[in-house]
Amino acid sequence: MNSTPFADVDLDVRYRAARRIAEQAAQQGLAFYRQRDSLAIEHKGDNRQDVVSIADRTLEDFIRAELAAAFPEDGFLGEESGSADLGARCVWVIDPIDGTACFVNGLHSWCVSIGLMVDGQPALGVIADPNHDELFHGCRGRGAFVNDRPLAAHNARHVRDGVMGVGTFHEPGKQHFIPFLEQLLDAGGMFIRNGSGALMTAYVAAGRLIAYHETHLKSWDCLAGVVMVLEAGGRMNDFFRDDGLLHGNPYLVAAPGVYEQIAGMIGPWLDSPAGTR
Repeated sequence: MNSTPFADVDLDVRYRAARRIAEQAAQQGLAFYRQRDSLAIEHKGDNRQDVVSIADRTLEDFIRAELAAAFPEDGFLGEESGSADLGARCVWVIDPIDGTACFVNGLHSWCVSIGLMVDGQPALGVIADPNHDELFHGCRGRGAFVNDRPLAAHNARHVRDGVMGVGTFHEPGKQHFIPFLEQLLDAGGMFIRNGSGALMTAYVAAGRLIAYHETHLKSWDCLAGVVMVLEAGGRMNDFFRDDGLLHGNPYLVAAPGVYEQIAGMIGPWLDSPAGTR
């Protein structure tokens, strides 16, 4: 077992709690999913693709209450309920249902995602996928797993060696998306999009995908999986720069053998300062 960079923080207690809470929330989510035709669905702003349901809010309330009871000194950032105590040393970052559009349309690509930042760095993450009975989890210095199986990034050396995940969500960054896909296809690569950034990040950690790139992603969609990617030997871009925790950024996680190739296809805007993209 490797030493953890957060030796003076009780990560083990938080790690156990996050796994328990994620599994409980996922089962609640599954109950909602099975009665999804009766759920009230709302749209965020004018974007008809960005949806939220009572299930999202109920699960986030549950997760937030459980974490607050166990760790009252910790901060919190949730997709639906916003932030609290972001100056705390430990900050939980939550997406109660990542892949809500899939959830409400009867697709299985959704999950519960719980991540923790310590001193501004990703420290642990749990992603619960109840449709496939998979619990992805990882903690810095302690490895990454799906259920009890260790995760390892793909051994790809070229984009031809596997499939990568991709995505874009309209503005910002959509103007870069088609040019990137053209380069990927010209190089012999192939892609999928399943509707859940958390799951696609976990799949990179598991070696199922060689990489995942999104033109702009929010931290609650990826933080939990980022820990797993790093523990599984993968690489990520400088996602948390320029207040990426709150506002998101362009995003890339990849197996080490293809990271530079894919980053080159994306171009310098991947890690450019906010406002120059």
